[in-house]
Amino acid sequence: MAQFSCEPYFCEKNRMRKKTLVFGASLKPQRYSNIAINRLVSQNHEVLAFGLREGLVAGVTIDTNLMPYKDIHTITLYLNPERQKAFYDYIISLNPDRVIFNPGTENSEFMNVLKQHGIYSEEACTLVLLSTNQY
Repeated sequence: MAQFSCEPYFCEKNRMRKKTLVFGASLKPQRYSNIAINRLVSQNHEVLAFGLREGLVAGVTIDTNLMPYKDIHTITLYLNPERQKAFYDYIISLNPDRVIFNPGTENSEFMNVLKQHGIYSEEACTLVLLSTNQY
């Protein structure tokens, strides 16, 4: 049997349900953030969402105000790097365990800031992580 290294969020012991904030959530069903909300809910993760338009996706309310969320495990980003800048302090204040930079959101500057605050970050696709049991 092959040996493999165990990254912090890929180990069997870490395959728990993770409270996730979808940041940049959309009401449009074709958007990846919307699909991510649906998949997270279907895999029984607790999901919160922040976006530009208020609404409901898979029973999850999209907040348009920055809320003082507690105990966030993962923030999955769906905002381009320029738009992220306005939210650096807010995201850091939530003190998540990790931040996922989905394709198109990669931001080495913000990743370095997160690292300085002891927050793990990775460039990955939430949908791929969910579909391969690596979330």
